[in-house]
Order: sequence, then C-alpha cells, then structure tokens
Amino acid sequence: MTEQPSIDQKQLIGIVSTKPQNFAWFLGAGASRSAGLPSASDLLWDLKRHYYCREENQEITRQDIQNDAVRDRIQSFMESRGFPAEWADKEYETYFEKLFGGDREKQRRYLITQLAEDEVRLAAGHRVMGALISLGLCRVAFSTNFDTVVEKAVAAMGGKSLSAYHLEGAHNAKQALNNEEYPFYCKLHGDFRYDSLKNLPADLATQNAELSKCLINAGNRFGFVVAGYSGRDNSVIELFGKVLETSNPFPHGLYWTHLKGSKLPTAVRDLISAARAKGVNASTVGIETYDSMMMRLWRNVDNKTKEIDDKVRRTSAAEVNIPLPGVGKSAPLLRLNALPVLAVPAKCLELSFASSKEWAELRQVQHDKDLDAIFTKADSVWCWGDEDELRAAFGGDLRSIGERAVPVDLSAPGNLHVHGFVEEALCKALARERPLMARKTRKDAVLIVDSKATDVGALDPLFQVVGKCYGTVDGVFAPVTAEHPHAVKVTWAECVRISLDYKEGRLWLQLDPDVWIWPTRARESAVKFLDQRRGGRFNKVYNQLLNAWIRILFASDDKNVEIEISSFDDGSEASNPKFRLSNRTGFARRLAA
Repeated sequence: MTEQPSIDQKQLIGIVSTKPQNFAWFLGAGASRSAGLPSASDLLWDLKRHYYCREENQEITRQDIQNDAVRDRIQSFMESRGFPAEWADKEYETYFEKLFGGDREKQRRYLITQLAEDEVRLAAGHRVMGALISLGLCRVAFSTNFDTVVEKAVAAMGGKSLSAYHLEGAHNAKQALNNEEYPFYCKLHGDFRYDSLKNLPADLATQNAELSKCLINAGNRFGFVVAGYSGRDNSVIELFGKVLETSNPFPHGLYWTHLKGSKLPTAVRDLISAARAKGVNASTVGIETYDSMMMRLWRNVDNKTKEIDDKVRRTSAAEVNIPLPGVGKSAPLLRLNALPVLAVPAKCLELSFASSKEWAELRQVQHDKDLDAIFTKADSVWCWGDEDELRAAFGGDLRSIGERAVPVDLSAPGNLHVHGFVEEALCKALARERPLMARKTRKDAVLIVDSKATDVGALDPLFQVVGKCYGTVDGVFAPVTAEHPHAVKVTWAECVRISLDYKEGRLWLQLDPDVWIWPTRARESAVKFLDQRRGGRFNKVYNQLLNAWIRILFASDDKNVEIEISSFDDGSEASNPKFRLSNRTGFARRLAA
C-alpha cells in the first residue's frame, strides 16, 4: 500500500479560511457528538447492548457499556453468533436489522429517543458551522445525520431558519441547487422526524437518486471537507467516487478529516488515492476534535460580524448536579484544579541494546540526532517514538525493539519512573497543535506560551485575564557562571505546570498556572518580577486563569468536552501514546460528620 497522502490541520485551515465559500461540507455523526447526541459508534454499542440483554436476559446500563471489559464480553458473544467483527463495514445496518427488522416506525421511535431535541446543546463546532452558514461563508452542506443540530445552530447564530432537503422532498433538492438557492443543506439519510429513514441494509445499499445527483452536482462546483464521518457506508463512498467520474471533480480539493490516531477504512484511503490520480488535491487530515478544528477555522476567517462572533465565542454554563451547602455552613464546595484523565497509553516500546545505556548517553543521542522521542529507564529502556528513527539514531547498538505494557498504577513506589514518563508524554501531546512549548522538569511538566507561535488567537482566553503573555524582564540578566560566561537577558512567559495524581481511585491531571523564566538559572534573580507578575492571583483571578488554560488546551468554550490527543502525528499503539481527557474540573467538600 502506498503512503496515504495527508496534510496537517494548520494546512487545512489555511486552505479553507482563504475562501470558505469554495467549500461544501459533508458531516457525519461525529460532528454532532459534542451536542450531547450519540455518534455512530455510540448508537452501535447501544444496539449491541439491547440485543445482548434481550438474548442473554442480562441487565447492562449505558454506563456499564463504557467499560472495556463489558464491551469485550458483548463483542465476543456477538461474534460467536456470526455477527460482523468490530468495525466491520456492515456492523451498523446489521444490528439495526436484527433489532427492528423491517419495522420503520419502531426504528424511528428509537432514534427519536436517542436524538431527543431537548438534549441538544450547541458546542463550539456547531456554533461555527451555524455562523458560517448564516454569513454565507458556507453555501452547501450534506449530512448523513438525522438530527436538527445544524438547523438549531443557524437559528441561534444568525436568527434565520434553515430548511433541510431530505428524503421526503428529494425531488425539489436538485432544482434548488441548480438555481443556487443557498444555503443548501441536504440530509442524505433522512430526518428522524419523518418516516423516511435509511438505516437498514437494503436502504443503505443505494442512495436516493435525486439527492445523489445533488451531491455529484455540488462536487463539480465546490471542494469538499468531510468531518465526523467514518466512511463505513459503501454507498456514500461510491457516491464520492461518481464525482470523480465527472469532468470537473472537486475543483477546490477533497479533505477527509479524522481523529488523530484513528484508523481510516480502506475505502476512504482508496478514494483519496483515486482522487489524487484524477488530479484532485485530496488528502486526509488528522484533527484533535471537530470543535477545536472549527474554532481554529473561525479565528482565521474574515468578514465576521461582531454580533455573530460574540455568539460563537460565548461561554455557556453547564448544569452541575452537585448539592450546594447552605449559607453559613462550614463545609464549602471547592473547585479543584484537576481534570479527569479518562484514558492513558497501555503500551510502550522496550529497547534492547548491545551495551548498557545510562541516562546521559540517551540524552546525548537524543540531542545529537535531533531524535523526537520520550524515554524512561529502569531495568531496561522504555520509549515512545518512531521505530525507524530510533534505529537510525542508535545504529547497530540497538539490538531489538519490542513492546511492553505500561503499569496501570503510576503511584506505586516501583513505578515512579513510569509516572514521569507518562507525564512527559501527556505534556508533549497537549503542546501539539497549540501555541505552546513542552518542558519536563524533575518535579513536573510545563506548558509554556510560545512567543514565536503564529496561531496566537488561541491564546485569547489567557490574554483576557493577564494581558501580555510573554516578554523580557527589564534590567535583569542571568547570572554569569563558569559554564555560562556571558550575560544574557532574562525572558518570561505565562505557563501552566501539569502533573498526574491518583485520588479517589482515579487519575487526575492537575493544572497550576505559573510564569516561566528563561534561562531557568535566572529564576532567583527574577523573584521581584515574579512577585509583581503573580501578585493578586488569588481565588477569583486563579479561577479565571484556570478557565483560560482549560479553554486553550481543549480549544473549546463549552463544558463537558472530551478530547483524544497523542504525542506524535502517527504510529502504533506502542510507539505513539494516546490520552483522553475531560475538561470538567473536580469538586470537593468536607464530608458530613
């Protein structure tokens, strides 16, 4: 297989933001997930849960299904009954058929429950899409979703109504697109409020002829950005393929976004390759989340009105179901500076050398060879990084590269080296795609504002709290030593120190806003400046700082957001550590006597 053509998120933003009117959007369930609605994967596991409980007379809740052990048990049962393997192309429609047969009313009632409109909350990505459509910066969008998230977003951002073309009115859609009746929004698989839905195998084998012509027509006028869509529906992939058979396919490019670290179906990779063979600028694009990508796009587009910009950037309050203590009681509710860590890497590489390696030698090779890798050392050398780069850096001294399980309990006395190892990887992952630098100290890891970054708009939340985020410490020079014989100016930058800690049986990411001093040996010389800079950062300001850093790290103003991040662009599970985090801070109060 040839190497998959890919560009990074920054490149995509640069392409689309220059003239967003040139691009149509194709949205899947992943683009609605942060609205509180289930993704295709969520629906799939709920269907499996229903079927398993019915057949085995078991009771498994929606919370239980989040447990990997429970999922493994259910999946093993399904495959023993001849169901498709996990992530197989036919999974979704197979389970819909098994549970509902041909009863469309029953599947519609199920979807109404799952996609309840009163549960919808507009996250950052939806607000951006609604704003783009309202301002005429997005003229055409297609979706496989049944929900009304896009319609609600347009109404909230622009105060306009958006009528979607779907299976009930397919005959009008082609004419509307030909007449350039923008904005044009089309739901290929129907609307859950109507009877015509496409979920079953017979339904998904083909696409509606009129709606198909609309997409092909749009594919001859616009570039396409695909977001939140897995590509596991063969009929949709075939429809994109039909665009390639025309004389002017995707004149402004075809860009298929996917979560970094996720595996793209073969059909998607083949489609991108086929498009490039036709001369189309086609690439896959790894992103952190749909919300973060859309906010980056929003910061870079022109012709925004202040009214809509304010609506897009708003911070919405989340409902928190925590009983508050009464006035005058001695047990206040405290907000913690800790975020839940939902998933950490389970594997790493284990390196075997011809001769024993000390820390100094590992660091020297890392420096001399400009090796982008993360190391720890105990009885052997553990590592995350590209295997080919490791072999090139260490040469014949590196005998073999294997895999090793990362201990679950990072707080155990014998795992302290692993604790720092994971912490460094997480710091590096958080710095990627953000205007930040990652540094590891003996005590913790630090994310530092990068004074040379170009995406400074991402730092707006911090700027609103502290103003300038970096600069020079006037009148202060680093101490001259035998090792450093020349006086150098001292610089500073806002930073946040991060550390991992186990409390109450789970892992937390602790955030501690601070100010970084460079060179680090000059920190004592800059004590007066630090006192002035950090003076007054008590509860109210500290809370604002914490909010600002969380907004920067998650690229979202919304609450209850989850992100999946990795330390490197690509690589296997053992070479590229991945993390999943929530932006919901912990709370604590004294237990009643």
